[in-house]
Amino acid sequence: MFPTETLNYWLSVGTVLMQFGAAAFLALYFLRRKFTDLQDIANFLARWGIWIGFLLSLVGIGLTLFYSEVLGFEPCFLCWWQRVCLYPQALLFGLALWKPDLQRAAVLYSIWLSALGAAFALYHHALQMFPAGTLPCSANGPSCAKITFVEFGYVTFPMMALSLFAFLIVLMLFVRSKREIV
Repeated sequence: MFPTETLNYWLSVGTVLMQFGAAAFLALYFLRRKFTDLQDIANFLARWGIWIGFLLSLVGIGLTLFYSEVLGFEPCFLCWWQRVCLYPQALLFGLALWKPDLQRAAVLYSIWLSALGAAFALYHHALQMFPAGTLPCSANGPSCAKITFVEFGYVTFPMMALSLFAFLIVLMLFVRSKREIV
């Protein structure tokens, strides 16, 4: 099996790539009408966004469960809230793929769940990065301020979650822009 440090490194690389992708796609979202040669990428994301979101949410669920159940990393209070915002999205996307008439609702719920999850992840990341005691954490289990690992000077578990939620929000903006579900 992969050493945990290697897995952390490659997941961090994927996180950075997802951050660049989210930033690039967000720029594309606002510039897609101005530059018609970018319209093909926008159409691809609008058409396949539900599938991409479904796969990303399943991977996120699988990884969180792998880390906690197989590798023994006990999730803290804020980690649980981030999971609460991620786990239902796989079901939402699955239902939207099964019943296309549910896509509008799935997109809106995904944006709201991702925004809430991103807020939890942002607070959690700040809690870990600022000096101890700067921000409150009332966890009864593992400390939310404890940093399990850091790659590239800033990628932690909460940053991975924040990046995934941001990517899902941008992706759902494209799906929402499709004529059939607006």
